[in-house]
Amino acid sequence: MASTGGGGVPGSPCGACKFLRRKCAAECIFAPYFCAEDGAAQFAAIHKVFGASNAAKLLQQVAPGDRSEVAATVTYEAQARLRDPIYGCVAHIFALQQQLATLQMQVAQAKTQVAHTMAAASMMTAAGNPLLQQQQQAWQLEQSMTSTQSSDCYSAPRSDGSSLQEMYCFGEQEEGSYSR
Repeated sequence: MASTGGGGVPGSPCGACKFLRRKCAAECIFAPYFCAEDGAAQFAAIHKVFGASNAAKLLQQVAPGDRSEVAATVTYEAQARLRDPIYGCVAHIFALQQQLATLQMQVAQAKTQVAHTMAAASMMTAAGNPLLQQQQQAWQLEQSMTSTQSSDCYSAPRSDGSSLQEMYCFGEQEEGSYSR
């Protein structure tokens, strides 16, 4: 009884048996994975790189549920090995890794550019609006106080109007004020 050749015409051999020019048996290991139409071309690459016997052994060693993926993977590797005999599919993997690294660098640059643009826009907006300037100073003061609270220190603008800030520390540190 002849195989259907992986969904092909009943009675026709699978692509692997067609390539090997043999009769396709009902229990042919290749029949479900290499159809009669284009399976011969796929199997040609596998036969040239791995050999029919090794491909059959490989498929037999794998659980039946995983054989479809194994057949597709072996086909891809064989075709890649024919295109690039030295690196095979590793060349494609390497190219994808380089592309990923390039894209990650571009994303980082875009994030930096967005941050700079946002900072410039907020400074321009705050420069023309005294209320925004006060809010920005209050936020900066709050940030400096929360960042130093673990050491029981806080900073505040100096009363003389200079750009320096007074640092006040209490607790384990020496009490008093320090200019920074």
